[in-house]
Amino acid sequence: MIKKKIITMAAILGMIAIIFGAFGAHALKKLLPVEQLTTFETGVRYQMYHALFLLFIGTTTIINLKLKKRIYILTVFGVIFFSGSIYLLATNSLMPIDFKILGFITPIGGIFLISAWFLLFFDLIRPIKKEK
Repeated sequence: MIKKKIITMAAILGMIAIIFGAFGAHALKKLLPVEQLTTFETGVRYQMYHALFLLFIGTTTIINLKLKKRIYILTVFGVIFFSGSIYLLATNSLMPIDFKILGFITPIGGIFLISAWFLLFFDLIRPIKKEK
């Protein structure tokens, strides 16, 4: 069940990244300065990286389900906090609400994403327990 949930989320994040990428390249290109558009594209890029990461996590057999669930949770919240806050900050000039107050959320999302990769790395370098 968790495998299907992870792969489904990977598909959703990938699809949204493509939609937001197209939106940025076409609609926002006319409305935002280059710096803000570049920032928006950073959010899209990292969202897509992590959609692919979740696709790998969901389909690999080299890590257990408990670890997959932890990585899944960290990655989803990481993308929401990191890319989500970047989208809001990059388009802040177009919004009726000032989202600059959410700037502190971006590095928290980054820490979640780094933590997900660290869990994978740590699990892979652990010595394999010998079966008796």
